[in-house]
This record gives sequence, C-alpha cells and structure tokens, in this order.
Amino acid sequence: MAPREPLLKPVPITELRPTQMTVGYREVAEKRRRWRDHDADKKAAFLGSHMIPVLLGPKKHHYVIDHHHLARALHEEGVESVLVTVVADLHKLSKDAFWTVADHKSWVHPYDAKGVRVGFEDIPKKISDLADDPYRSLAGELRRAGGFAKDTTPFSEFLWADFLRRKVKPKLIADDFSAALERAMRFAKSPDAGYLPGWCGPVEG
Repeated sequence: MAPREPLLKPVPITELRPTQMTVGYREVAEKRRRWRDHDADKKAAFLGSHMIPVLLGPKKHHYVIDHHHLARALHEEGVESVLVTVVADLHKLSKDAFWTVADHKSWVHPYDAKGVRVGFEDIPKKISDLADDPYRSLAGELRRAGGFAKDTTPFSEFLWADFLRRKVKPKLIADDFSAALERAMRFAKSPDAGYLPGWCGPVEG
C-alpha cells in the first residue's frame, strides 16, 4: 500500500473550492498583516510548510477542508498558487454522494453568516466569494486572548462563534471590538460555555 503523499503540484487559489460559507474578515486581515511581515525567504518557507488540506471531489475539483482564512489572505495578497495535501480522493462520487460523505466526516460546514444551515449548493465555489461572519473573527480573537484552548474538534471556532452570536450584539462588534472581546471573555469563562470545545473553566474568585 503506497503511503499518502502530499500533492506537490501547486494549485491556483482561484481553483480551490470552499467547504464553508464564511470566514472572519478581521481574521483574514490579521493573516495578511503577518504575511506582509515575512521577508521573501520566509514567505517561500511558509508556503512550503503550510499545505492546504483538500478533498479531491467530483470533476477532480479541490475542496478545502481547513485553512480557508489563510487561503483567502494569500489570495488577497496576490499569491497565485498554494501546495495542497489530498486528505481523501472522492472524485468518483456523484456530487450528492460527495457532500453526504463530507457532511458525515465533518469536512463541511454549511452555515451562513447568521449561523443558519443552508443547502450544499449555496456554498460558494471560490475562496474569494466567502462571506464575512464577524462572530468568527470574535471567536478567533477570543481564542488568541486565552478565552478557550485550541481544539481538534472540527469547526470548533464556528461553534464558539455561534455561542457568541447569542451573547454579544453585532453593533458592539462593529463599533467597539475591544469591548465586544471583553464581553465575550466573560461569557467564555461562564458555566454556560462548558459544553464548547476547548472550554477553560470559569474564572475563580
């Protein structure tokens, strides 16, 4: 049995297909800032060590199952291609069967910017068409601030985003992100968040 090897042929970012509806634009902007801080040598090394995991789907399209924010950031920074690693070859399946398998394996997250589940046909076909979910940005910043731990649960930050959607008003995120983050931190440490992946427990004292 041959070991699974990464596909070392670069794939144009414009040909990558998302498996989710949204990203946090603030998160994308942060990744763009970090990318610009690298010199040319570090950029090449970064691209070599950050392969995008994909499914090979119908018509041999490459469906991204992680690092949507990175792919979007690199695209906006003018990077044309990335290296991918094929997690599963499902190209012989019909489109319906492909999405059913992806759904059962937690390789797809068909929820819109309001946290409402939509049809697989509504998932954008291009990384550039991903919509903004400000709560996904809030969840990402909350994790970096220590509000919860990184977790292997698929789409864990979207679960946190959905929790925060019910706790923090969108106007506060738009008008005062720091205040929104402080409010999110209080809720993150409450027992109400105990069911979420990476929960770090309530504040003591």
